[in-house]
Amino acid sequence: MDRTEVVTSVAGDLHATELAIDAAITRATTLVQSFIGARAALSLSPVSGTGSQAKAMEAIAALSAARESIVACHAELQKDHRRLGYGTYAAGPIAKPDDWLDPQSALTPTHLHRVA
Repeated sequence: MDRTEVVTSVAGDLHATELAIDAAITRATTLVQSFIGARAALSLSPVSGTGSQAKAMEAIAALSAARESIVACHAELQKDHRRLGYGTYAAGPIAKPDDWLDPQSALTPTHLHRVA
């Protein structure tokens, strides 16, 4: 494999991992929604199922921490990539914000316009 293929492979794996974590978060939040809907459909007290729902929410918090970590990993890989002079590669969405390089830019919406 040449350098381009290696870098592209790592970028693809990174992107797939990011998508998998997001999908897991989506599924876990759907599970909590299902708990609440089931409790309502069965006319159960809000007290019932509290323990299992809390554990599901703990899982969501852990997945959120995993997402933060993979985003930080992405940022570190981007820095390494630039330091090593590998040029520009992209896998996944092309419009990638540099929020981790300039946190202030994340607070500045560039795609929203005042209409009223």
